[in-house]
Amino acid sequence: MTSSYIFLTPPGGTSATLEETRTIRDGFTFLGFLFPWAWLLAHRLWLHAAAAFVLQAIGGALTDEPGLGLAGAAIMLGVNILVGLEGQNLRIRNLAAKGWNEDALIAADKLDIAEQVYFADKAVPSGSDDTVAPDWQNKPGANGPHGHATSLGLFGFEGGR
Repeated sequence: MTSSYIFLTPPGGTSATLEETRTIRDGFTFLGFLFPWAWLLAHRLWLHAAAAFVLQAIGGALTDEPGLGLAGAAIMLGVNILVGLEGQNLRIRNLAAKGWNEDALIAADKLDIAEQVYFADKAVPSGSDDTVAPDWQNKPGANGPHGHATSLGLFGFEGGR
């Protein structure tokens, strides 16, 4: 199953290394669903954790009241679902507020594959003469007339018909 991984680089950094880059899987977090306020505390989302704790406490208190048990259970389940679904997004927004930059979004089956894809074009040794830039000017059709190509038999991208 393919997941999306978001790569965040530290504030002010021009070239981030593997140790400096943070990778967050974008999707449902099962631990955040089971233990919402504890998961938020573990990821240093203090205000969100306090709000989740208060809402869970209110829901727990409502479950003890006659006639309000269903409402209390709904509040507690709602907090669990919200943190499970949006917990990773809260982490990303918290880091972005601190100046971290969202550098890439990569879809991959596993984290190590996403890291290989992300760092593949970043790991260019400086001062190396072994790299060859592609010669785009000598490609067939690169210097041909513009506006005469068609797309699926319709009109070209330059606006011609």
